[in-house]
Amino acid sequence: MLPGFTTETQGAESVRLIDVLWLGRESHRIVAAFEVEHSTTIYSGIVRMLDLALGSEAQALEGLFLVAPDKREADVREQLRRPAFSRIADLKVQYLPYGALEKDRKAIERFGQGMKPIQAISHLLIPA
Repeated sequence: MLPGFTTETQGAESVRLIDVLWLGRESHRIVAAFEVEHSTTIYSGIVRMLDLALGSEAQALEGLFLVAPDKREADVREQLRRPAFSRIADLKVQYLPYGALEKDRKAIERFGQGMKPIQAISHLLIPA
C-alpha cells in the first residue's frame, strides 16, 4: 500500500505505476515523484503524476518530475498544451532532462542531500 493512499483512493492504481516515488525519511510519506519517459508516452506519465498530486489526501509533495531525453522536451510541452492538463502549471511539474542528470550526477552524489540539487537542475514546465 502506498503512503496516503487506500484501495478506495481514486487513481491509486495509476500512481503505483510511477517509476520512482521518493519517501520522506521520517514521515514515510511521498514527497516527490519521478516519471521516466524514455520510450513510453508522455501523456500516460502526466496522467499518473496528476493522479498522485490530486488524488491523495494531504500529500506534501515537494516535487513532481518528468524525466526524459533532452530531445523529448518539445513532446512534453506539446502534451501540456492539451486542455486536460491545464492544472500542470498549478502543480509545478518540472522537467528533468537526461543531459542535466548525466552532467551533474557526480556532484549531486557527492554533495547533494534532499530535493534541492534535483530542483536546481530541473526546470518548471509551463505550457507555452
